[in-house]
This record gives sequence, structure tokens and C-alpha cells, in this order.
Amino acid sequence: MTLDIEQPGSLEAYLRKNNYILPEEPVDTLPLAGGVSNRTVLIRRANGEAWVVKQALEKLRVAVDWFSSPTRIHREALALRIVAQLLPAGTVPLLIFEDWDHHLLGMSAVPEPHANWKSMLLQGTLQDNHVRQFAILLGKLHGASTEQAGSLAGLFADRTFFETLRLEPYYAYSASQIPEAAPFLTQLIAETDKRRHCIVHGDFSPKNILVHREQLVLLDYEVIHWGDPAFDVGFALTHLLSKAHHLSTMRNDFASAALTYWDTYRTTIGNQPWSADLAPWVVRHTMACLLARVSGRSPLEYLSTAERHRQLQAVLAMLVKQPPTVAMLIEQFIAALA
Repeated sequence: MTLDIEQPGSLEAYLRKNNYILPEEPVDTLPLAGGVSNRTVLIRRANGEAWVVKQALEKLRVAVDWFSSPTRIHREALALRIVAQLLPAGTVPLLIFEDWDHHLLGMSAVPEPHANWKSMLLQGTLQDNHVRQFAILLGKLHGASTEQAGSLAGLFADRTFFETLRLEPYYAYSASQIPEAAPFLTQLIAETDKRRHCIVHGDFSPKNILVHREQLVLLDYEVIHWGDPAFDVGFALTHLLSKAHHLSTMRNDFASAALTYWDTYRTTIGNQPWSADLAPWVVRHTMACLLARVSGRSPLEYLSTAERHRQLQAVLAMLVKQPPTVAMLIEQFIAALA
């Protein structure tokens, strides 16, 4: 029988049947909005514990057809076990249970009160401490996993979900929509496949960060794989730069935050085997993601039609002569918006 954890009563009955909660224990269930790839429900138990249960969808909730195997939830379960050992305590949810039959998992909920960092940024709450933590989390993930490559590279070698949830819908689909950028994006896809250096989160963005008592907590690991660290960095920079675009009165603040993020990340990773030539790859991935978030299968919802067009034109202009450094990329992008 198919289980839909968002249907009233279904998840509670499932938890009782599988002895995750006591037979007569009262629980509160609250479906959580915002995700396109999973059903997500908050569980509040009588003993004060709170869990989040996630169930992967085969067809994602976007305007265009976008499919990915729901078995990716088990990649996330693996990631929760491993990444919790690589990052500081409290920055990764704890895995509670995993179900292969219904492709779901249960994990600890971030304690209240907390706020979604994306929502904070769009409301104009931009704090240097949060930006630096954001960079340090990624730098530690990349650096620590590199140092344990012998045991981790094989565990995360499969890139199926990165290809179906990132490379195809972001880069390949954008290439089909933007003929001028198609050669650049097609080449970047091929080059990215060859660069396999560390654990890559694959969805490292403000929407996957919750802030609790000024500590950042990193969520959503279903695209995690062993790959190119520059993808994560460019993906994250894209969100800061797109908000610099959208929130024009804070444009310089977000541009400064993007540079702080990059500088803090570089300091955090130190001298890794792959760090010497990292900047040009970060530039490429940032430009590709800036294009993808206006022309891919999952455009940023807060950008207006006019802003999407302006962002597209700004990046196409930079493709003619690609900026040699991340700092110059930030500077040229901001200047193009003006």
C-alpha cells in the first residue's frame, strides 16, 4: 500500500505500526512547506522530542517535468551518518530511522526558536557572522572529507542524483534554453565529471540553513556525492549574488558578503591538493548557476521576469571574457546590474 506522509493520520498510523512511537502516545503532525523534492512533516512527541520525517518524491513539484528516483533519500540517510562526524556538533540533524520500503527517513528537528536563513536574507537580515559560518561549514566539509578520501570516496562515488537533480535540470536544460551559453555549459558538464576531490553537498544554499541561537544548521543532503568542490562554492555564491540583484538597496552589502564568503572559505580549506586552481572553476560554476537560476528547471521564485532577463544578460556579457578571479566576477556582475 502506498504511503503518503502528508495525508492526515497516515504518518501517525505508520509511526505506531512500526513502534517509533508508543501505541497510545499523543503526537502532533505538521506538514512543512517549501520543498519541491520531498514530502516533509514535523512530528512533536509527548516527551518533548521533535522529529522531521522526509519522504522522497519521484516527480518533483515544479512547473516543468522533472523526475528523480526516490531512493535518493537513502543517500541522505548515509550523509547524515557521515557528515555529523565531519562537522561541528549541532550543525547536522541526527538520523532517527530509515525506511527503504517507503523511501523515507526520520531525523531530529532543529530546536525552536529557529529561522530559515533564506527568509532572513530576503527580509534584509544579513549578518557577517552568519556569512562566515556558512563559508566555514562548507570549507570544513570539503577539507575534512578530502583528508578521509580513502574511506569516503567510494561511499559517495555514485553521482546519479547529482546528474538528475543538478547537472541536467540546471546546466543541460539551461543550455537548451540559451543557445549563446550552450557551448560553455556543455563543456562545464564534461569537465565537472572529471573533477572528483571531496564530498560535495550539491545543494549548499541559504534555504537549507536554519539559524538556531546564532548557530547555522545544514540540511538536505540528497544530492551529496564525491565531486568538484567548486560546484558547491559557485552554487552558494549564486544565491548571495542573486539577492544582491533582487534587493537593490542592499546590493553593496550582499556583494561584500559574497566576497567575505569566498575569502573565509579559502582560509578554512587551507592548502588542499585541489585548492591551487580552484578560483577559475568557482568562477565558471558561479556563472553557470546564475544562468541556471533564471533559465533552468528551477528558477529563483523571488526574481521578477525583468530581473531574470537582466541577470541573463549580465552573465552572457561575462561569458565573452570570463573574469579571472572571484572578486572580479562579483565586481563585474554588480556593475552590470547598475
